[in-house]
Amino acid sequence: MTELESLYRAYFRDVYLYILSLSKDEHIAEDITSEAFIKAIKSIDTFKGDCDIRVWLCQIAKNCYYSYLRKNKKIIYTDEEPEHISEINIEQSIVYKEDSIKIHEILHKLKEPYKEVFSLRIFSELSFKEIGYLFGKSENWACVTYHRARKKIQDEMEDY
Repeated sequence: MTELESLYRAYFRDVYLYILSLSKDEHIAEDITSEAFIKAIKSIDTFKGDCDIRVWLCQIAKNCYYSYLRKNKKIIYTDEEPEHISEINIEQSIVYKEDSIKIHEILHKLKEPYKEVFSLRIFSELSFKEIGYLFGKSENWACVTYHRARKKIQDEMEDY
């Protein structure tokens, strides 16, 4: 058995159950899990070992799931709609294409380190501790920088 096969056998169930918890659909979970492993196999040489391989695989699967939602325009409806939304949820907005494009435009215009810290937190799903380590700073610095970047994006989105 090759190393890739053993990786697949060892972690398929964990990744599948994670995506099943997000999607609540067995067929979607199977498809997304398979897609995630294909992507992981293609990019295994980029895995640095900074985190548990299971976490890395679940991050890939989560990104595949969000891509699936964007492509299929799955919209989550709530029972009641608030009259005024004072704070835009950036993380959820990324799922929706128009908001995602606007957020990426705003993000592109942000100065460093805000741009990179926000991207590492949202898209790479790194912890504040990991982000702080990458910059040679504290976990608190990473948290504060992320929240400042998030606030800048929210302020720009309110004008949108």
